[in-house]
Amino acid sequence: MTIITILLGLVGLGVVVFFHELGHFIMARLVGVEVEEFSLGWGPKLSGFKRGNTTYRLSVLPIGGYCRMKGEDSYRKALEEKLEDFPKEPGSYFAAHPFKRILIALGGPLLNVVFAFAVFATVFGVGYSVDSWGNKLVLASDYDGLSYAADSAGFSTGDAIVSIDGKDIRSFADIQEAFALSAEQRLAVVIERNGQRIDTSVTPQLDRETGAGRVGIYPWVDTSVESLTAGSPLRLAGLAAGDIIVAVDGVSVRHGIDLIRYLELKRPERPILSYERSGTAKDVTLVLSYAEGLPPDLGIGWRRTKLTIRSENAFAALADGWNETIKTIAGTYRGLASLFKGVDVFRAVSGPARITWVVGQVATESFSTGMASGLTISFNFLAILSIGLFAMNLLPIPLLDGGWILLFIVEALRGKAAKVKTVFRYQTIGIVAVAGLFLLSTIADILFFSGR
Repeated sequence: MTIITILLGLVGLGVVVFFHELGHFIMARLVGVEVEEFSLGWGPKLSGFKRGNTTYRLSVLPIGGYCRMKGEDSYRKALEEKLEDFPKEPGSYFAAHPFKRILIALGGPLLNVVFAFAVFATVFGVGYSVDSWGNKLVLASDYDGLSYAADSAGFSTGDAIVSIDGKDIRSFADIQEAFALSAEQRLAVVIERNGQRIDTSVTPQLDRETGAGRVGIYPWVDTSVESLTAGSPLRLAGLAAGDIIVAVDGVSVRHGIDLIRYLELKRPERPILSYERSGTAKDVTLVLSYAEGLPPDLGIGWRRTKLTIRSENAFAALADGWNETIKTIAGTYRGLASLFKGVDVFRAVSGPARITWVVGQVATESFSTGMASGLTISFNFLAILSIGLFAMNLLPIPLLDGGWILLFIVEALRGKAAKVKTVFRYQTIGIVAVAGLFLLSTIADILFFSGR
């Protein structure tokens, strides 16, 4: 399974990178710069053909691709031959006007956005189902005595969140997304309590471990059993799907958090569990074991709400896809900004290994629930990853597309190209910056895979 996960991760990551390189290819052709070679994948050549001045090839490793334009290697030649200016052959990259080179640099990130938009719009148009908790909440302060943003906003356990900043809430997943993407931003919230609606506002606190916003709430998990894993303590005690848990050791259980928190705090090895089956009350004794710092594994699947999300028509799907794209871009840049607010970068930053693993894991788990669900979830995740590639590449860091764009803007304003030595120093800064990011992300990946 690990090999399959890695392979799926490489293919998924390769799709995102391929569209990025395809964007550079399309834009280069549109502005008249010759593309000498365009490859799907890396490594040794499997097959290929030549059309015009471009060689198209399929390579062994399914990890994206590359677009090699005429004159791209003139930078290396200029350094080797100690030239002051770049050689400018007709049709070559550095012979093109700086605005054309800006368009080429923009082509890759922009096609990443187009890919994400197409995926989001298709997903909304086709529709998809999600399992989630409802919109009722439980305050974390009920259990740890601390004060959170939810307490300051006047939330109470049992409240249902109806809308956030004017957007209707369908499930707890909507609540999580809204708060996670809005750290330190004031949000208007409508809650429902005992049949009455109350207007309030909340400002999610910045979680310095993840960079996400949090308000200090849990989902209200109804204690109706949906499923039990084989060999789990509850199944061995005789419980079955449809049973409703009402108490543990005589302490009333209103929701799933009550049960988990009681077991975490008291750590009983043989608690008495009270439940109802078809209106009949029953008691059983559980046999539990505890790992250090973790709650017991009850092997229980609580009943969730199944939601079907689908746009009303094709035009609505396009609008929903566009809104999702803009929201994801904004959330990505807010996430990048949070790195400068004291966030634990080793938790918040992921390197190539971890990204590949997560992509593969998402694909593996989603396909286990069915082909349609697997495709929907996997491509939705790739769309988010594609937005991440767009955002990162447009940062004004030398070596990245954003760094080249900044250099070409300066060239256009000055009316002349920078000297080779100037570009070399500029790119050296980029090498140091990218190497630092790579080192940081590699350490983060090592800590992640080592469980730290």
